[in-house]
Amino acid sequence: MSSAYAAGQPLVRVEDIHTYYGKSHILHGVSLEIGTGEVVGLLGRNGVGKSTTLKAIMGLVRPSRGEVRFEGQAITGVPAHRLARLGIGYVPEDRRVFRLLSVSENLRTGLDRQGVSKVRKTELLDKVYEYFPVLAERRHQAGGTLSGGEQQMLAIARAMMLEPKIVLLDEPTEGLMPRMVGEIRRIIDMLHRDNVAVLLVEQNVPLTLEAGQRVYFIEKGVVRHHALTSELRVNDAVIHQYLGV
Repeated sequence: MSSAYAAGQPLVRVEDIHTYYGKSHILHGVSLEIGTGEVVGLLGRNGVGKSTTLKAIMGLVRPSRGEVRFEGQAITGVPAHRLARLGIGYVPEDRRVFRLLSVSENLRTGLDRQGVSKVRKTELLDKVYEYFPVLAERRHQAGGTLSGGEQQMLAIARAMMLEPKIVLLDEPTEGLMPRMVGEIRRIIDMLHRDNVAVLLVEQNVPLTLEAGQRVYFIEKGVVRHHALTSELRVNDAVIHQYLGV
């Protein structure tokens, strides 16, 4: 494994998890690890279990077997809202922005928790607006009127309001213009600099290899390969094998 967490305990450890949707066996013993502040990619074709892996970590899908650990503690079966308070942020593929609420109101939903002082809430809002100037400009605009890229920024910013230790990003560049893809890369780099770990599910292979330190390849619900991104190139055989690109 990468030296990013070889010296200590990983932030998140997924151990041999199996999941089902009804009678359909989706994950067949997935295992992976993410270190503190590390950006890790999860690559594979559509429908192989990438999003289900994120949902299993986030408590939205309960594994029938195996275990998920966060900071050394077993969290399998813990409700998603409790995991969010522990420091796991989740940005789903469909973003789930509150369309009728303003940008500011969307962000404040991430502050509605115990132990956050009024001063701290203001500091977090100011930090997010500094990182996302476009959201500051549109703070009074309804979330549903934003562009796709702006909604993606809002979804990530809302997750950041929880002061997460890791953010699970599911296809953040899906359907975005090239300029906005560059913004998502900037955000991932920003999280990395702030020592926030990222588990990135993404079809954009160049982005994943550039932003991440390691990558797992999943096929038919099984992790088939694991490598340092520094050892991979977009046209490598392993990329073609598991993604067909």
